[in-house]
Amino acid sequence: MTRADDEILEYLASETAGTPKVIADALDRSNDYIGVRCRKLASYGLVERPSRGFYVISDTGASYLDGELDASSLTEDGD
Repeated sequence: MTRADDEILEYLASETAGTPKVIADALDRSNDYIGVRCRKLASYGLVERPSRGFYVISDTGASYLDGELDASSLTEDGD
């Protein structure tokens, strides 16, 4: 997990949902970089994509933010 991953999860927890562009603007980061990180977070089940390019935090992501989940226990595709 990168610092940006934590920032993305914190953003989605406070704002409910967002696109990579909206998140990138809020975090003062590159849109492309945030898009890559959002896809990676989705592959670990920390965020969900209810529609194309639109992300929301998952229950797993919320548990991670609450300190109830160790990120090292996660595998890609939520296994």
